[in-house]
Amino acid sequence: MTTGNLDRGLAILEILSESVPGLPMHIIADRLNIPRSATHRLLAELIRHGYVRQEKEQGEYLLTMKLCSLGLSHLSRSGVTDAAQPILERLARASGELARLGIIDGEQLVWVAKAQGAPSGLRYDPDMGREALLSCTASGHAWLSCLSDEEAIELVLKQGGLNRGTTVGPKAAQTIPSLLDELHLTRERGYSILTEAIVGTAATAAPIHHAITKQVIGVLSVSGPNARFTEERMRELTPVLLNCAAELSSISPSLPSFADRNRSPGVL
Repeated sequence: MTTGNLDRGLAILEILSESVPGLPMHIIADRLNIPRSATHRLLAELIRHGYVRQEKEQGEYLLTMKLCSLGLSHLSRSGVTDAAQPILERLARASGELARLGIIDGEQLVWVAKAQGAPSGLRYDPDMGREALLSCTASGHAWLSCLSDEEAIELVLKQGGLNRGTTVGPKAAQTIPSLLDELHLTRERGYSILTEAIVGTAATAAPIHHAITKQVIGVLSVSGPNARFTEERMRELTPVLLNCAAELSSISPSLPSFADRNRSPGVL
């Protein structure tokens, strides 16, 4: 593929990742504003390389499991999920809610592992491998609070700004100054607390720092339905959350995926 075709091919993979049943070729072309003839050629190349399949002639195009396999293989070899899983499970048991680990990769924060502490009833349990919305998630705030105000806002704007997506809740920051106020508070106390910044949910999160470089490399969070996971309950869990984050920080030098992978300070 040429550079232009590479960009288009990656965009196709991203849009297909959001549609499990698949999409017809004309929908893909229209959403990405790519000529249908070029879209057809790109899909044929992706099929040839095993990343996309078509159920039947003229049917929808779907992602294969190849990308998932590559990602899981990478995480398995890095050792991060094996090392983090017992800590996540301990945090999930203590909270009775969903514990998640997010890793900073360049300008993104991606959730890579989880443990569910709510065995039945109302549960919050989103998919792994998704990029966290920085402006309205506790995980995003925990990371951004470790950056300068200028760096934090630039990352939020690069991701699409405030109130991106349909899941943004009524208590999400509506303006840049209000977002900065929340980040300043998070920075002061060392962890974030958000209720209904995402519809129906509440969450608390703490940053994970590399034990040697002290750079922020990931985030540990607990989230659940806001009707049950109150601010008072989140504050009760703070010592456990911070202890678990410190434990992950202490083992970071031995894990490749916990290397200092985020951008250098001041560089976006």
